[in-house]
Amino acid sequence: MAGSEPVTSPDQRKPGHRKAGRIGAIVSAVALVLMTIGNHEGNVENIWLISVAALLLLIVIGDEVLRRYGLRS
Repeated sequence: MAGSEPVTSPDQRKPGHRKAGRIGAIVSAVALVLMTIGNHEGNVENIWLISVAALLLLIVIGDEVLRRYGLRS
């Protein structure tokens, strides 16, 4: 029966580098926050940099919470 197996792509069957992705996201968030210390005028740049850094950290935390409760493999 062809319909009984779930359809998956090759990248779903192959494990990724989860820890490297988390480290990369955290390093990127830190780099974005460090970019706020610069010679630019106004706070629009700071708001964007901090917002994107916070979004990266929220994604990492959300992924960890979902994995801890078994809602994501």
